[in-house]
Amino acid sequence: MMDLISPFFRTIMGRKRGEGDVQEEDELSFFQQPGGFIPSLVIIFGLGLVIGLCSAALSWLLTVFQTYLLGSVETLTHPTAFEVPYWRRVASVTIACTIAAVVWWWIRRRERIPSVAAGVAGDTMPVGGTVIHALLQIFIVGAGASVGRETAPREIGALVGQKLSAWWKLSRKDMALVTAVGAGAGFAGVYNAPLAGMFFAVEILLADVGGQTVVLALGTSLISAFVGSSIHGTDRFYMVRGLNLSWQLLLFSCLAGPLAGLAAYLFRSLTSWATKRSERSVHILWALPVMGLATGLIAIDFPEILGNGRSLAQTAFNTTVVSSLPFLAFMMVMKTGATVMTIRSGASGGVLTPAVAVGACLGAICGFGWTAVFPTVSIGACALVASAAFLATSQRAPLMATAFMLELTHASISFLLPVGLAVSLSVLTSRRMESWSLHEK
Repeated sequence: MMDLISPFFRTIMGRKRGEGDVQEEDELSFFQQPGGFIPSLVIIFGLGLVIGLCSAALSWLLTVFQTYLLGSVETLTHPTAFEVPYWRRVASVTIACTIAAVVWWWIRRRERIPSVAAGVAGDTMPVGGTVIHALLQIFIVGAGASVGRETAPREIGALVGQKLSAWWKLSRKDMALVTAVGAGAGFAGVYNAPLAGMFFAVEILLADVGGQTVVLALGTSLISAFVGSSIHGTDRFYMVRGLNLSWQLLLFSCLAGPLAGLAAYLFRSLTSWATKRSERSVHILWALPVMGLATGLIAIDFPEILGNGRSLAQTAFNTTVVSSLPFLAFMMVMKTGATVMTIRSGASGGVLTPAVAVGACLGAICGFGWTAVFPTVSIGACALVASAAFLATSQRAPLMATAFMLELTHASISFLLPVGLAVSLSVLTSRRMESWSLHEK
């Protein structure tokens, strides 16, 4: 059936070249040609709709795994699994990591699963392997493993975009565009963050701010976010109170930005080390279960360690008591260590929301000192500013990080000033650190 539809559909879309034709890399993009208007609409509305539905399905699966494995579903008002018995916290993440280790070992023996960036670069993403790979990430996060869930929807979105491009027989350049747009839309659909999804495609994957790229990325992310949020809701991901703009907060941004840049530079170095040395051999069969057990044991007394970091970040945003300072400092170190070692043990997953959690803890710690001098500034606002700055450096994506934190907190657009200032100074500081590191080598 697909073989009958494909030639007809491509004719409607203005593509009439033969099987052996290859578009030159310097040729005008298919979407910029006279017949590219309708295909652009198909990408925005069609691809956006499909990826939005996939993102909603992944969000639903996360809820299912949290319900039946961990026994607690994280929500805005109830982010931490305090009510779950200690034995279930241990069992959930340990059993899930054991199952995931076996499946990942089996899959990786059979075929290579390329990353989203590799898929954009042209590596073929196998359908079955990529889907299983993404579902395993949702599975272990739902059970409590300390990694982010954002990589899974990106992979599904990139997979859909790549297969659509292959069906249309697009050039390598256009295939990269559609694959990246799909990955950004997957990100947007899960978090209801269309600007962050667009910037992920434009800033991180493509490094291209051309008009056609921005239009396709933004439009597809908007549709995906609309579809996804229509199914799983439009509630903000983080609740931060006291977001009032003031010169005192801007001054805090000037100080917190460089500090967050230094800390995030170390965080990124550790996660990069873990990713490069992530266990791919048969040793994953014991390394990942042991790491799951270690996470569960920590969660007996500190359940905030579980999952993608939302619980810990929300705790930092809510904190008002000075006695929580040792806890925040301890959890900053533990969340970083748990995330790094989970990836090192062979798990696949993101580090975005764990980075937000670590940055929020850092910001809250600094906020206690700042609010002692300037009581009109809230600790939550300090934590938000620092978390955005930390995220920007850890992801090397200042635009994406700024949009992401504003969208997930439903902050006023005026809060772009302190967040953007801290993000800029954080990235400048980290780049200075990188230049020093290269100079020493």
